[in-house]
Amino acid sequence: MGGGFRIVGDVEDRVRVVIAEDSVLLREGLTRLLTDRGHDVVAGVGDGEALIKTIDDLAGQGDLPDVVVADVRMPPTHTDEGVRAAVRLRKEHPGIGVLVLSQYVEERYATELLAGSTRGVGYLLKDRVAEVREFVDAVVRVSRGGTALDPEVVAQLLGRSRKQDVLAGLTPREREVLGLMAEGRTNSAIARQLRVSDGAVEKHVSSIFLKLGLSPSEGDHRRVLAVLTYLNS
Repeated sequence: MGGGFRIVGDVEDRVRVVIAEDSVLLREGLTRLLTDRGHDVVAGVGDGEALIKTIDDLAGQGDLPDVVVADVRMPPTHTDEGVRAAVRLRKEHPGIGVLVLSQYVEERYATELLAGSTRGVGYLLKDRVAEVREFVDAVVRVSRGGTALDPEVVAQLLGRSRKQDVLAGLTPREREVLGLMAEGRTNSAIARQLRVSDGAVEKHVSSIFLKLGLSPSEGDHRRVLAVLTYLNS
């Protein structure tokens, strides 16, 4: 992956963004950064409760944003308010992309955010904001259902000792299936894309889990771990 972060999905123009960041300076900086590149920041808030209320209000108006950019730690306790709001939004409004920013890698929060699906989700360290073009691309990708994960997040979730050639044992078709999984597609959607049966895809997915050493005891979390392995390859 080099020094940047991994992004999956197509970039399209102009997205509508809500920013949740308690630092007024950083919030205004992110707003300026995005608006200067032609995107619409429809709201900026300073805590998790305000974020939920803003999204609920916009939903009531039928005017939801494409993506939320939220700090992991926000008032009142500066612990996990931001990521908890993000997880709630992913459940209540699955069509909205969620990109969270953190000063450090918070493995528990990253796992919670990614649980079940990596579609329309991102987790970046705040240092990445300085890489302006990549950051803006990440916002757009997540808004369109793609994924943007900081390499430090991926490394910690997978374990730094995991070999980089871990995907070498997959067949070309299995790698193709895993790539589509990384875009957030369901088994049925993958089957339609590849013009095969749902059963065929399920067999490929089971084989992928087996070859990556992901046991059934890890349940649905296996899908997230498989995708993270792909993104880290």
